[in-house]
Amino acid sequence: MEEQFRQQQQQQQQQQRLLVLFNASSWPLASLWPPTHLSAAAAAAAAAGSPAVALAPGATASAGGAGSGPAGGEAAGAVSPWDIALCAAGTLMAGENALVLAVLVYGPGLRAPPFLLIGSLALADLLAGLGLVVNFGVQYLLQPPSEAARLSAAGLLLAAFSASVCSLLAITVDRYLSLSNALTYHSERARTFTAAALLLLWLACLAVGLLPLLGWNCLRRPGACSVLRPVTRDNAAVLAVAFLLLFALMLQLYGQICRIACRHAQQIAVQHQFVASAQATSTRKGLSTLSLVLGTFALCWVPFAVYSLVADASYPEVYTYSLALPAACHSLLNPVVYAFRNPEIQKSLWLACCACIPAGFSSRPRTSSDV
Repeated sequence: MEEQFRQQQQQQQQQQRLLVLFNASSWPLASLWPPTHLSAAAAAAAAAGSPAVALAPGATASAGGAGSGPAGGEAAGAVSPWDIALCAAGTLMAGENALVLAVLVYGPGLRAPPFLLIGSLALADLLAGLGLVVNFGVQYLLQPPSEAARLSAAGLLLAAFSASVCSLLAITVDRYLSLSNALTYHSERARTFTAAALLLLWLACLAVGLLPLLGWNCLRRPGACSVLRPVTRDNAAVLAVAFLLLFALMLQLYGQICRIACRHAQQIAVQHQFVASAQATSTRKGLSTLSLVLGTFALCWVPFAVYSLVADASYPEVYTYSLALPAACHSLLNPVVYAFRNPEIQKSLWLACCACIPAGFSSRPRTSSDV
C-alpha cells in the first residue's frame, strides 16, 4: 500500500510538471494569464513542500521588489515578455542616468545645490536600472536562485526607488526654499545643508533596502506575499502609504510655490523692470518644469502605489506588470525633465560629445528655476 501511494504521488507531481511545461510552450504569453486550476495546483504543491512550486509560471518582478522567478531548469526557457521589457528599461535607465552623472562630475561649474540634487536623482535611477537588470539575472540566469540573491535584488530595488522618490521630494523642497529665501539661498551654507540632507536621505533609503534581508519578506510564507514579492502585504501597505504621504507633501509644496510665484508676478507687473522681466521668465520656466515633473510622477507612480495598497499576490500578475512598468520607466523621464532641459547641462553635454570637456566652467548664479 505504501509503495502504491508513493507511485501515485510521483505520478501527480509528474503531471503537474507536464502541465506547466505545456502551458509555457503552447502560448508565448501564457505566463501572463496562468490558468486558475494550475495556480491552485501550484499553491497546493507549495503547501506540501513539493518541488512543483518552483515551476509555477509568471513570477512577478515589480518595481518594488524581486520576483520569485523560475527556480527549475524546466521553466528556465519560459521567459516572461514583461520581465524582458523591465530588463530593457533598466538597461536604458542605467545608461541614460550614467550620462547625466558623468556630465555633473566632469562639469566643475555644476556644483550648486540644485545640481547636487539632480545628481542624487540620477544616481538613484542608475541603481534602479541596475537593480532591474540584476533582478532579471537572478530570476532566469541564476539556477537555482538563492534566497540571499532574491532578497539582495529586492533590497537594491527598494533602496533605489525609495531614493529616487525622496530625491524628487528634495528637489521640490529646494525649489520652495529658493523662492521663499532668494537672498540667502546661494550661500555656502545652503550647499552644506543640501549635502547633509542628501546624506541622511540615502542612509534612510539604504535602511529601507535592508528590510527584506532583516525579515520583511515572504519567501517562507507564500500566502503572505504582496504584489511586490518578496515583500509581505503589510509591509507593502506601509511603503505605499508612506509614498502617498510624500506625494501629498510634494503637492502642498507645489501649491506654496504657485502662491509665491503669483506674488512675484504681481510685483513684476508693478515694477516693469528688465531684471524683473527676466525673473518672471525664469519663474514661469520653473513652474512649467515642476508641473511637468509632478504630472508624470503622478501618472506613473500613484496607480501602482494604490494597487500595491489594495491588492495581494492572488491578483492577476498582468495587472502588476502593467502598472509596475510605467513606474519603473518614470526613471527614464527624469533625466529628460531635469537634466537635459537645463542650458548648463546641455552645454556641458555638447562639449563632452565633442571630446572637449572644459577644465573649468563659470556661469551666472543659478536659481531653482534653471533646473
